[in-house]
Amino acid sequence: MHKLISTSLGIGYIKGGGTIASAFCCLCIYYTRACGINTPWISILIALALFAVGVYSAGKVEQYWGKDNYRVVIDEIAGMYITMMFIPISVSTIIAGFLLFRLFDILKPFFIRRLEKLPGGIGVMMDDVLAGVYANLALQVAIFVSLL
Repeated sequence: MHKLISTSLGIGYIKGGGTIASAFCCLCIYYTRACGINTPWISILIALALFAVGVYSAGKVEQYWGKDNYRVVIDEIAGMYITMMFIPISVSTIIAGFLLFRLFDILKPFFIRRLEKLPGGIGVMMDDVLAGVYANLALQVAIFVSLL
């Protein structure tokens, strides 16, 4: 079960799984918000659930696959979800959020890389959570100055 969760239903087995998982998350966010699932409390609960389940499952599969294995993409799902929290959804904000999150996740600036060194599943999740926070803040600024 932990392999299924940590690979986000098997996406992690695909080449480029992190990018694909982020794109899949974007589609899920777009359609759930289109269906009216858009309250701040629900967003917070979903983010906390993704984080908790991700920490637990990523920690469990570490004994089989090693530290922060490429197959573990639940962290990308959580980070992408955090990127889009409290952001008005449109095609342009989804694309901008996706690009910003992937940029922060790949380059790992501003202490993101340090978080990878935390033990177990917390280290797997925290770098992507912080990348999501940075991407969210960048999106909030872009929306505030009306770039999007």
